[in-house]
Amino acid sequence: MIDIFSRKKRSWIMSRIRAETKLESDFLKKLSPIVYPIGYRYKKHYGKLPGRPDIVFPKQRLAIFLDGSFWHGKDLKQLKEKRIDPFWIHKIEENRKRDQKQKSLLKKKDWTVLRFWEEEIKGNPDKVIAKIVSTLKQNRKLYARK
Repeated sequence: MIDIFSRKKRSWIMSRIRAETKLESDFLKKLSPIVYPIGYRYKKHYGKLPGRPDIVFPKQRLAIFLDGSFWHGKDLKQLKEKRIDPFWIHKIEENRKRDQKQKSLLKKKDWTVLRFWEEEIKGNPDKVIAKIVSTLKQNRKLYARK
């Protein structure tokens, strides 16, 4: 599939995409009523950490990424088989490398990293929230001692 826009035009279009996606805002509407009453506070797009995680619980040192399946290459093998434009394959491969590097940097800084695919979030948000709450409780115990 050939891009109908020049690289310059595509770059301009991509720069107009808002930081918070609909996926994120819908998910946060479900997450907030669960975590706030039990005392957890989060920040969105926390710029002080590598990769600017989508959701961060600073006191519990938990960084969460909500990954879109296309942009983060969930089905990269299938995309390659479809023979989409090599520009996009390269872009997605670079995104995956960057994701791995960010995860490594966060782990070196003693952060717990959770990544969820778009399908997980849409398909079973309660399961995703349960995983987050469970991790928060584990980390609360870990970091309360320090």
